[in-house]
Amino acid sequence: MQTSPLLENILNDVATPCYICEEALLEKNLQLLEHIQQKSGVKILLALKGFAFTPLMNLVGKYLVGCTASGLHEAKLAKEFMGKQIHTYSPAFKDDEIDEVLDLSDYIVFNSFTQWKKFKQKALKHSSCGLRVNPETSASPVDLYNPCAPFSRLGIVEKNFLHHELDGIEGLHFHALCEQNLDALKDVLKSFEEKFGKYLKQMKWVNFGGGHHITREDYDVLGLIELLSDFKSRYKNLTVFLEPGEAIGWQTGTLVSTVLDIVDNGMQIAILDTSAEAHMPDTLAMPYRAEVRNAGKSGEKPYLYRLTGNTCLAGDIMGDYSFSKPLKVGDKIIFEDMIHYTIVKNTTFNGIKLPNLGVLQKDGRFIVAREFGYEEYRRRN
Repeated sequence: MQTSPLLENILNDVATPCYICEEALLEKNLQLLEHIQQKSGVKILLALKGFAFTPLMNLVGKYLVGCTASGLHEAKLAKEFMGKQIHTYSPAFKDDEIDEVLDLSDYIVFNSFTQWKKFKQKALKHSSCGLRVNPETSASPVDLYNPCAPFSRLGIVEKNFLHHELDGIEGLHFHALCEQNLDALKDVLKSFEEKFGKYLKQMKWVNFGGGHHITREDYDVLGLIELLSDFKSRYKNLTVFLEPGEAIGWQTGTLVSTVLDIVDNGMQIAILDTSAEAHMPDTLAMPYRAEVRNAGKSGEKPYLYRLTGNTCLAGDIMGDYSFSKPLKVGDKIIFEDMIHYTIVKNTTFNGIKLPNLGVLQKDGRFIVAREFGYEEYRRRN
């Protein structure tokens, strides 16, 4: 787990709850992605669905070629805060949004031949057009995040691929991974080439989608460069895109909260000013156990607490954690790795305050880039 001693120096100045992205950690991830671009010749995009931390979007833009958007609003965000290439895909585009989407998008990907034929004439005037295909192979650890699960609505399967409708199509896109290593990509790419490789000679680009856990410590970066270089050597006509989301924000920041109260109902229960349900939803959806700085599992350290959220949801529980010394009201609790798939999915459920967005700069200075209050709740209800 990446950690920075700089955070400890500014904790007293942090009004909670607050997501804090550390500039140095984000840049470290971006430098690795830039290395992969240089060595393999591929182009890497920021997937806004996983990481949309606008206060540092300009830094991302220094290293990556653009953004992938899942619809109109993400495309508008990409234009406003990045201003580089915009690749837009949606399971289905709306009639009253498609014109603006096309105006914003350098590349657009359709999910079906029905959508392609419906918007073809408009799309060809604005964007490089592609189709999402389903290689029907995935090792996604959770069905909720498996785009190639049986009966998936995402992408065109081989038996439904209309080769006679490809006039104007310049690219193919697939997405089949979820926080996975190179071995999963190898399996998916093999299936993709077996099913759709015969069409690649007539394409200009291919998008390998996201889910590549490139910045994770154990990821086979050298193997990825070799695989990408080999693919490009076999399809010299193609520009290859990757669009990782979580890999960009992976271990770049935290969610800082405060202990509001401690109650005893058979065990010590700490109530925090944050929420698993509202502020770190993937911990319940995946599910997974969030790491807490300086805490251990039950039995590892002498003082055990159940960390819980400040909403009325009975299951708003982060988990049981042990500490070296007793917690007290006012203590700060630091949840690790809380920048990707949190800000983009958080809610004001129960009227709970959205966490502020903070930036810990490389020189150690801390700034609050966004503050949220009642208006965010009021505006959404």
